[in-house]
Amino acid sequence: MTEQIEGIDTGVPPSGSGCVECDAAGGWWVHLRRCAQCGHIGCCDMSPNQHGTKHFESTGHPFIQSFEPGEDWYYNFENKQMYEGGPELAPPHAHPVDQPVPGPRGRVPADWQQHLH
Repeated sequence: MTEQIEGIDTGVPPSGSGCVECDAAGGWWVHLRRCAQCGHIGCCDMSPNQHGTKHFESTGHPFIQSFEPGEDWYYNFENKQMYEGGPELAPPHAHPVDQPVPGPRGRVPADWQQHLH
């Protein structure tokens, strides 16, 4: 039997392969984060728009997981704790490996380092 953790739904797939809001606005991101409750993909706090944190602030969904290849850590916004590993979420577990960081290809400005938080 798999233990249920409030705020984590292992059956929900990710919303896509990039930040939902950045994709809609033609923006870019540094790293991607996945809401462990609803699958929303948002950008990290180093990114110009910080949509992962904004998603937590608007929904209260407490856990995110890295959506970067080779990473499986979780972060809990409520208690500000990082966790190495945890329940396996529905695939895919990361953006495509050929998607650059920062990304996506063609939308990252040449002076992208000037825009980091």
